[in-house]
This record gives sequence, structure tokens and C-alpha cells, in this order.
Amino acid sequence: MFRRSLLGAAALASLTTLVAPLTAQAQAWKNFPSKPIKLVIAFPAGGPTDITMRSLADNAAKVLGHPVIIENKPGAGGTLPAQALQIAQPDGYTIAQIPLGVFRLGYTTKINWDPIKDISYVINVTGYAFGVVVPSNSPFKTWADFVAYAKANPGKLTYGSTGTLTSPHLTTEILAQQAGIELQHVPYKGSADLMLAVVSGQLMAAVDSTGFAPQVEAGKLRVLNTWGEKRLPKFPDAPTLKELGYDIVQNSPFGIGAPKGTPPEVVKRLHDAFKKAMEEPSYVATLAKYDMLPDYKSTADYTKFAQDTVAREKVVIEKLGLAKPQ
Repeated sequence: MFRRSLLGAAALASLTTLVAPLTAQAQAWKNFPSKPIKLVIAFPAGGPTDITMRSLADNAAKVLGHPVIIENKPGAGGTLPAQALQIAQPDGYTIAQIPLGVFRLGYTTKINWDPIKDISYVINVTGYAFGVVVPSNSPFKTWADFVAYAKANPGKLTYGSTGTLTSPHLTTEILAQQAGIELQHVPYKGSADLMLAVVSGQLMAAVDSTGFAPQVEAGKLRVLNTWGEKRLPKFPDAPTLKELGYDIVQNSPFGIGAPKGTPPEVVKRLHDAFKKAMEEPSYVATLAKYDMLPDYKSTADYTKFAQDTVAREKVVIEKLGLAKPQ
């Protein structure tokens, strides 16, 4: 009986040793966050992504009770923040913007992680409004002028985007295929550099989110078309691609992800804070400056969106002949 008592005491001690850290960990998750959170975004400071995400981060910080600090990590087609999650601790203190390019990365680049399995999808927050712009002194007054020149001068019409394999780049290549033209692509790291290049005449055209709006309003650029379902209120004279006869709508939704294995309680806390941040008038007003709208998807819906998009992007990459060799 004495031996059984000793064994029972040992078992209880072992169980207590096991449960104590779990209880402490659960308490830590309950108190999340207890320090600043880093939000890594895919484009440089000063562009529409940076400005709108800073507004969102400021609002979320008020809900969370700790700062949400933006870290800009441009390049690699907008996929560097997602790659940063692969080496971050799964504790919720490092989160990242997930642009659409992340979902096609596995088809174009050899990577040792999976965009679906190795990211905890938290919330989708918005999407871009895109268009094609040319310098105001360009001979291209309309999209028809643009196409006519490209057909007469194959491969000589230069256009820039915010990076190779980004949504603006790939959508333009699909558009070129449908129009029967060949263009010369020049990648940039972000909107600021891209706009400088097209305004100065280094490029004949640019495709970008509506970060080009200030340059258009200043009379430096002209909008040839936009890529949404409807015309943009800010540019009512610019036709959509659908109006021009192309079955293309592109608004490139993006949201926030966390490292794989982030506790569900932490994901929920982040989701709830950023959802409330999205609803603040200051964020909606900041988006409106770039003809962007809140585009909420819950954790479950955003995860499903990611899965569906990975499958859809495979078709696009193969159609353009950009898939990496097997």
C-alpha cells in the first residue's frame, strides 16, 4: 500500500509538472498581447499599401493596447513578408501582409514551405483598384492608341509594374495576350519609384494600384483604363477592361497572416482587433483616397480563399508559360 501511495504521488507530481507549463501558456495567450506587434508589409514606405496599412495598424493598436509597428519589406513580387513568417515565432508578435503573389510563389520559385499549410490566415482587409497610366504628353490618348502602337512595334512599348509576378504584371500579360500585342516589362520595387519613372518619361506606361491618383490629378499622367467591375468614381472617363471587350476583373484582395502554429486564441484576438480596426471611419477614409474599399473575410473564409486562389493561380501561371521547371 505504501508503494502504491508513492507511485500515485509520483504520477500526480508528473501530471502537475506537465499541466503547470500548459496553464502558464494558456494564461499568456489569454493576456496577449503584452508587447508591441510587428506587421510586415510587402511594399515601400509612402505608397498606397504602406499608408492604408499604417492607418489600419494604428486603429488595431488602440484595440490591442500595444503598438502595431509597420516594417516595410519590398521586393520579390511582394512575397518577402510571407517568407519572413517562416522563421518567426508562432506567438502572434510577428504578422504579415499576404498579397496575391504569395499564392503563385510555389509555381514560379523553388521554396521549402507551403503557402497554404505554413501560414495561419487571420483576416482579409481590402483589395487594390488597378489601372494603366501613361504620361500626360503621351501620344496614347486611348487604349486603342496603345494597342495600335504595340501591334506596329512588337516588344518596343515599355511598361512598369511593382514587380515581376505581381498581380499588375501578370494581369497585363494576360491582357496583352488577349489584345494580341507584345510588351516589354520593367519591374520596380514599389509605387513611388514606378511613378517617378513613368512621370519622367523613362517608361511609356505603368500598371499599378491607384497610387497614381495624385499624379493624374496633378495633370502628369493619363488613365487609359481601370480593372474593376465598374468605373472608378475618381476616374469616371476611364473605361474598365470589361467595357473594352476583355473578360478581366482584377482587384487583388490581401489580408494578414501569422506563422504556422500560432495558437487559435491568438489568431482570434488578432482577427477581432483588425476587424474592429477596419470598421473605423479613419481607415475607410484612407482607403477611399486610393479608390479601395474594406473587404472583410473571416479567418475561415480567408483560409478558404487562399486555398481556392492557389488552385486558380496555377492555371494563370501555366497559361503564361511562367511555371518553374519540374
